[in-house]
Amino acid sequence: MSGKDVRRTVGSAFEATGVRVPLDRIQPLRAVSAKTRRSSKYAQIAASIAEVGVVEPPIVARHPTERGRFLLLDGHLRVEVLRDRGAADVLCLVATDDEAFTYNKRISRLAAVQEHRMILQAIERKVPEERLARALNIDIRTLRQKKRALHGVCPEAVEILKDKPASLGVFALLKRMVPLRQIEAAEMMVGMNRYSKGYVRALLAATPEAQLVPDGKPKAVKGLSAEQVALMERESAQLDREIKVAEQSYGADHLRLVLARGYVGKLVANARVARYLAQHQPEVLAEFQKIAEADTAAA
Repeated sequence: MSGKDVRRTVGSAFEATGVRVPLDRIQPLRAVSAKTRRSSKYAQIAASIAEVGVVEPPIVARHPTERGRFLLLDGHLRVEVLRDRGAADVLCLVATDDEAFTYNKRISRLAAVQEHRMILQAIERKVPEERLARALNIDIRTLRQKKRALHGVCPEAVEILKDKPASLGVFALLKRMVPLRQIEAAEMMVGMNRYSKGYVRALLAATPEAQLVPDGKPKAVKGLSAEQVALMERESAQLDREIKVAEQSYGADHLRLVLARGYVGKLVANARVARYLAQHQPEVLAEFQKIAEADTAAA
């Protein structure tokens, strides 16, 4: 490196200040269906806006050709609720990049862990439970259940699942495991990209008694004998070991695959090589072409 001071700047993802935009100047990128309007999520957002207003501003981008118009990247339900309520405008964050794929396709806006923490923070700030329940469109009993949702789940497992679509029922099942097993189960959920209660119930069934919390509840598995449950435990332990071994070499193996695919792609792109193979080894050429066209990520 030279002695010069090299400065690199990172551009801001949003304009410095929010902009209050008339709703009729906002162009949604997708329609809100009648089914979505009848959903509990829509009702929850409507109740929250009615009680405390818009907490998270919608995200828009300036229209590339029409001055004064905006493309709605995130917040379609919030904007639709505001339209239903007869609002004239809304405060928005203006993105400097109109890449709509970034919004709502990669991010879970309110996972169970995030909702739990939000409830605790609101209670710490002395927000009345009745008002908080109205904002979330739930009753007091459900609110109190959500408040206690993570009691008994170790912080490490919570951290792993903090932005994952795991329901409160999943955490109820995790509570029956000791902390180390909770972490293992959370890692397996992430590794398999499965967060359903059914999957975690299967993990619970495959958990040895020594790794369960002694809460007096029998680990009954409907339709399975004790011998079958023991077999599940052994197979689950073996699967855990195999996954850990595969994880250790996955990165290096994938890199080798990408490099090999690139090299083979260059070979078949060379006209002389392709012509020679077509004349003398057509089956090899066919396989090379398959490799060159393969999606290494899917593989």
